[in-house]
Amino acid sequence: MTQNRPPHGKTGRPGETSRPGKPSQRQGHKAHPERQPPRAPSENRLSLPGQSVMQSAGQSVNQNTGPGAGRPERPASRPQGRDNRDENKRGENKRGRGEPGRAPATPSGAVWLYGTHAVAAALQNPARLFRRLVITEEAQAALAAECPTPWPIAPEITPRDKIDQLLGARQGSGIVHQGIALLTDQLSSPALLDALKQPGPVLVLDQISDPRNVGALMRTAQAFGACAVIAQDRNAPEETGALAKAASGALETIPLLRTVNIARALIVLKSAEFWVVGLDGHAPSKLHGPSFGKRRVALVLGSEGEGMRRLTRETCDEICALAMPGGMESLNVSAAGAVALYEITRKA
Repeated sequence: MTQNRPPHGKTGRPGETSRPGKPSQRQGHKAHPERQPPRAPSENRLSLPGQSVMQSAGQSVNQNTGPGAGRPERPASRPQGRDNRDENKRGENKRGRGEPGRAPATPSGAVWLYGTHAVAAALQNPARLFRRLVITEEAQAALAAECPTPWPIAPEITPRDKIDQLLGARQGSGIVHQGIALLTDQLSSPALLDALKQPGPVLVLDQISDPRNVGALMRTAQAFGACAVIAQDRNAPEETGALAKAASGALETIPLLRTVNIARALIVLKSAEFWVVGLDGHAPSKLHGPSFGKRRVALVLGSEGEGMRRLTRETCDEICALAMPGGMESLNVSAAGAVALYEITRKA
């Protein structure tokens, strides 16, 4: 293995893009169009990390100068009867009980965690701020076995169908709450350099967007002693119940750090004496853990469809593939991450 780092590409900054906004229709304006000229287009700026987007919004007015000028057009008449009654009923549902199968709005900055392991781990995390713990009478014993009472928040004994409603659980939603749900504030992440003070490798996720894959990779990273998981800010899932359940408690024990630019984060890792290894199934060299010796490794995984992006790949010190003598072309990204983390922590 070459000990000198290969030159890596320059970090790019996404440029500005511009697009015209969609004109808005002004309704109910009483003034005559000749006395009320159209406004000049206004500019709405939306600032994103590393990107500036300029959007122009135009205005339109009714140009009719005959009788009734400036009045809003009357909508086409709709037949009265059962269709309208059904529509009104649906509107009442939206304003009242909510649509069936759709969860009520979660408070800003909060998240519903569910499942025995995820909730038990969160209740034992002193960094968590709790809002509600809802649990069925039958599920209390299972939670107490994972997290002994007294719990830091008083539970609300709740029927299972009510928990279904709170979480938006329905057939095909993939939400399996086991009769337990916890409303809690989202966790704050430490700074990258602070996280690197802990021992172990780092797992870097380049645009892996499936929350279950991210959660499974966090669980594996915790199992193999990684000190942090790094993901891109814009193309990675937020902290959700699905991610926490797949992580099976690892969300509480290993930090999930978010960065605007993966390539720059890799440069920071290099300055902290990490050897950056990208995983690619088509690479000619095979991943071999003992060859890294005592060096700390940052393992980079790309998305299943696209793999690592060009700039991420160019910033890596080395690109390796997994040794798969059985002849499989590829593995699911969470399975590949588990094999790779095992290999880089293997010393013999």
